Amino acid sequence: MDVAELRQRLEHEPDALPLPERLLTAKLSPDFSLVEHALAWQDAASHHHILCPQDALYPSLLLQINDPPPILFAKGDINAMVHPCIAMVGSRAASQSGLAASYQLAQELTTAKVAVTSGMAAGIDGAAHQGVLDMDGVTLAVLGTGIDVVYPKRHKPIYEKIQQRGCVLSEFWPQMKPYAGNFPKRNRIISGLSLGVLVVEAARKSGSLITARLALEQGREVFAVPGNILAGDHQGCHDLLRDGAKLVECAADIIEEVTALSKFHLEELHRRHHIGEELASDLPFASLLASVGYEATPLDVVVEHSGKTIELVLEQLLELELQGWVSAVPGGYIRLKRS
Repeated sequence: MDVAELRQRLEHEPDALPLPERLLTAKLSPDFSLVEHALAWQDAASHHHILCPQDALYPSLLLQINDPPPILFAKGDINAMVHPCIAMVGSRAASQSGLAASYQLAQELTTAKVAVTSGMAAGIDGAAHQGVLDMDGVTLAVLGTGIDVVYPKRHKPIYEKIQQRGCVLSEFWPQMKPYAGNFPKRNRIISGLSLGVLVVEAARKSGSLITARLALEQGREVFAVPGNILAGDHQGCHDLLRDGAKLVECAADIIEEVTALSKFHLEELHRRHHIGEELASDLPFASLLASVGYEATPLDVVVEHSGKTIELVLEQLLELELQGWVSAVPGGYIRLKRS
């Protein structure tokens, strides 16, 4: 949709746009200069994207929350959002042990072919992103600023590297500066994108507990890393554990809990990405099946060997799983029977 068409619909046909009911019933006074600026930002580079809920690549899990963002600005590899994700959050003023735990758990999740979502904040967030990047894994950063504003500034290298293997996301207009009220708001996106939320280190008044609460409201799993009872920097985690969060010592503690939601994620991908003629014939996808071994085969290996896009691979793997040919396991997929 170009600017002229968007202007026409906003002024004369607002019902034809995917807008919330509260906006449709209000008197719209759109700032077309902002709209034009956003579209110019999208056109400025091939890795700049603007997504609405009706778009095929809009994250399926995010659509399930009560208030999905009506618009998402994305910068990087947009296909990264297809990967199953675990959110990792925690204190900005993290201890050395907290930073080490975040880094290690992020690397373990990467080894299991799970993407890591976080907020690119100082402390636990940054350590989680860095752990994934050092393993050449996939990570998503959800900003509390405009998509082109790096905060904190010292995370500029992380911001740039994430775009190579993952994606930076924001619901806020380009060039929006840091504003305290926007960071809690973006937390619903961090949890909404993810199969579960892991709180690595948090005091009782930590903003990370907001993300954990939102995760529970969204039907996601909540995990927490225990810490020293004599220090105050883990009290929030201990409260979560007392209230039923699962204790985490390694990534395997997380993987075994999110299998059901992961399958739902794949089913949603299958439903929203319409299967073409290749999928409608020649089951069980011989070329893809040949890429899955009888021992755990990582998803990226299946993608590389099959020569297909990751979206198509996920769709076909779901079909194969439903027919009993393969099974999803920690670390990838295994083949269950011979053809």
